[in-house]
Amino acid sequence: MLQSGAIVMAAGKSTRMKSGKVKVLHHICGRPMLAYVLDALRQAGVAKIAVVVGHDRQSVIDIFGNEPDLTFITQAEQKGTGHAVMMAQGAMAAIQGPIFVLAGDGPLIRAKTLKDLLAIFAAQPTAMTLATSELPNPTGYGRILRREDGGLLRIVEDRDCTDSQRLIREVNPSYYLFDSARLWKYLPQIKPNNAKGEYYLTDLVEILLSAGEPVQAVAAVPAEEVLSINSRQELATVAAVMQRRIAEEVMAGGVTIVSPENTWIEFGAKIGQDTVLEPFTFIGTGAVIDAGAHVAAGTIIGRGAHFGGA
Repeated sequence: MLQSGAIVMAAGKSTRMKSGKVKVLHHICGRPMLAYVLDALRQAGVAKIAVVVGHDRQSVIDIFGNEPDLTFITQAEQKGTGHAVMMAQGAMAAIQGPIFVLAGDGPLIRAKTLKDLLAIFAAQPTAMTLATSELPNPTGYGRILRREDGGLLRIVEDRDCTDSQRLIREVNPSYYLFDSARLWKYLPQIKPNNAKGEYYLTDLVEILLSAGEPVQAVAAVPAEEVLSINSRQELATVAAVMQRRIAEEVMAGGVTIVSPENTWIEFGAKIGQDTVLEPFTFIGTGAVIDAGAHVAAGTIIGRGAHFGGA
């Protein structure tokens, strides 16, 4: 397959979180949420990533600026998702293969899902491959409208849904994969013909279908991965899911966690085989706990600490 690229949207403020910090820099289990999205793309084999920044762009660059596969694109005015992709066109000009477009505030994304999308695209190349998910409560998400034969018809934003459309549980979690040539060919046709005066990337669905281009929507995203962050409550919810993942990985490596719900392990902490973590243990990023170590209840092992075994 040709070299793939990605555009990650990270220009948004933390307005609903009531924070002066850029949303994608809020931490999940000891690291900025944007880092998880970048990791998933790299693990999926994506060669070049354009990060679209805007509000307090320098803070994002200060943290991620030394990573050689990243290019930072400034979106001075946030005019929608389509506009963000337009800003990144120059940086992606050399990519001849597929291009992902993802949101930077979805840290629960997994590399496996992205690999699956690349495999689907390789088997059946289209102008646009859209990953969908089914949610028990789809409120807030764009709904997937399909034709009678199952093909994608269009995406309707939650605020624009009719009563019957709101009952649709298949949603758009904003996982897009485009054929690069056709993305740049049709992107200029997006117009800001909406109440917000923004350029919606989802308008490309109808534009491509009207031009006779193949578009597919595949149910490829587990519901858990769809969780994005727009509030402090959602930040806590996503952190809890990530903490469960970390705990499961640690236990699979031979560590006993007596009470996972009362144990906190930051991403990247190294814990030796046969370690027992008692309740109310906190392990900071970069900590190393030797095999056979017993961490007493209430013990705090800080960033970079080395806790020796018995």
